[in-house]
Amino acid sequence: MLKTIYANKDYRIDSQFHTETVIKNLALSYKRIGDILLSSQYGISIEMNENRIGYPIYRMNEIHSMLCDLNVNKSANINLIELSTFKLNDKDVLFNRTNSYEWVGRTGVYYNNEDNRIFASYLVRFIPDPLVIKPEYLACFLSSKFGVKEIKRRARESINQTNVNPEEVKEIEIPILSKELQNCVEDNFVKANRMRIDAATLYNRAENFLLREISLYSIDNNATKNIKSLKESFLFTGRLDAEYYQPKYDDLFYHLSQLESKKLGEIVSIKKSIEPGSDAYQDTGIPFVRVSNLSKFGLTKPEIHLDANKYGSATLYPKKDTILLSKDGSVGIAYKIEEDMEIITSGALLHLNMIDNEFLPDYLTLVLNSKIVQLQAERDAGGSIIQHWKPSEIEEVIIPKLPLDHQKKISDLIQQSFKLKKQSEQLLEVAKKAVEIAIEQNEATAIDYINSYSELIQEDGNWD
Repeated sequence: MLKTIYANKDYRIDSQFHTETVIKNLALSYKRIGDILLSSQYGISIEMNENRIGYPIYRMNEIHSMLCDLNVNKSANINLIELSTFKLNDKDVLFNRTNSYEWVGRTGVYYNNEDNRIFASYLVRFIPDPLVIKPEYLACFLSSKFGVKEIKRRARESINQTNVNPEEVKEIEIPILSKELQNCVEDNFVKANRMRIDAATLYNRAENFLLREISLYSIDNNATKNIKSLKESFLFTGRLDAEYYQPKYDDLFYHLSQLESKKLGEIVSIKKSIEPGSDAYQDTGIPFVRVSNLSKFGLTKPEIHLDANKYGSATLYPKKDTILLSKDGSVGIAYKIEEDMEIITSGALLHLNMIDNEFLPDYLTLVLNSKIVQLQAERDAGGSIIQHWKPSEIEEVIIPKLPLDHQKKISDLIQQSFKLKKQSEQLLEVAKKAVEIAIEQNEATAIDYINSYSELIQEDGNWD
């Protein structure tokens, strides 16, 4: 009815919004999200930098597994008045209001760090009334299948991005679950956050041990002037861009020349993946992993899938210990697959498979993510708007070789780190599943579920 259209804040006339079925549990009490918020606020729109000038700023791609990332890549130089307006506080909830369709609506809880941090305009800050709902529960509900469905039906797709009006998010009705269940959800979040901090500490120990063993501390990143003859530059490399010849790269290769090392192409075989094109994307089928799903800490669940009948070839699936390496866009990100996976990776990701038993895969992955290789990637892939790292250049990457016992120590730290990270993610998944059980069934069953599985994760270190 026309009066229904007028009742909507944005006068929605698109059929998906009105025909999508909203599932509710009639035994639960519901309230509009807008009625349980103390405040909501858009982030700041400002120029950012990667030189740590100003304050760390969260962007739309720095929310994962219902938590705001521990580290951010950009900073913004703002004054103290702006800082007081946009500074994040403990347990603020950040909502991603604009992004690609699969990322829009991503929600995470911010846990206070030692430094002051702010958030960009792509994000909206929600501060719930703690007397009604916990911030962790709000993030959990918006990330559950019920919350995601409500968000997606309100999403507006355009050619390059999708937007969700925060005012429409406030119209979503959320069940007010018992304090007991909300406390269980909060407890899982707090434990998960502590585990991921411990995981990051172990990973940093591995990185520092590597850099200490190869004594890579003396590279000068500030020197910008270098002199090369034509014979030393273009006639030798085929490159004319000045950035390619920065002194820091000379320092790096001189240092590597003093160490025992091998070229990456001698350590692994390199296999290209496929690029089916956006016309092949669908909602179900084989998960399609792109660079945006990859980090050195793991893979995020992709929203895009491919037709199993057309692309379901086992030869395309990465096997255990395969290292995925990005060559386009954000180049040089490496992650080692922990088990055989039935996924398809995009053409921007290379599959590296070990062929030299003098190198351990966890050690090699750490080196690929370290500044040892990141500087080589930066040099090779620079000089263009969209970075592209050629496989022929990747084969020539220099990898320092440490004694196997030292590699083993690094690998042990990495594996402990990843175990903790996995447990952290599992605790969060259990919390989300418990919220879904409460809505689909009842709260008593949800409480039993979250208590039993959370204890299992912490005792056995695994959950399936």
